[in-house]
Amino acid sequence: MEQIRNGWREFDVLVASPDMMSIVSRLGRTLGPRMPNPKSGTVTTDIAKVVREIKSASRVEYRVEKAGIIHMAIGKVSFPTEQLVTNFTTLLNALLKARPQAANGRYLRGITVSATMGPGFPIDTQVAQSISEKIGAGG
Repeated sequence: MEQIRNGWREFDVLVASPDMMSIVSRLGRTLGPRMPNPKSGTVTTDIAKVVREIKSASRVEYRVEKAGIIHMAIGKVSFPTEQLVTNFTTLLNALLKARPQAANGRYLRGITVSATMGPGFPIDTQVAQSISEKIGAGG
């Protein structure tokens, strides 16, 4: 707590148990988006499991707008291409897994990949979905 209060920020995600939230909540303004949140799964009684999921990159967090547009960082420019592809397919698999059963027709209508302030490049949804399924199945 004291380290964070004094400016230490050498972490990406903060995970806390429910009983510690009364203490951690005092850092809300300091932590900002890194604040543990039950909705994102970072407030849990099984901290070891969540840490394993975060380290293995099997957790996917994304933001959805009302219109169904999803925003998600899949990496940085410094990442190798293979890592970016793996992150992209992990995101696609998570989206397809989260598809509501009531959703009929084409679920993914368009995919555009871009750098933060760069131009967007459209991706063929059918090709992306088939690659994602192939990689997800271990192929």
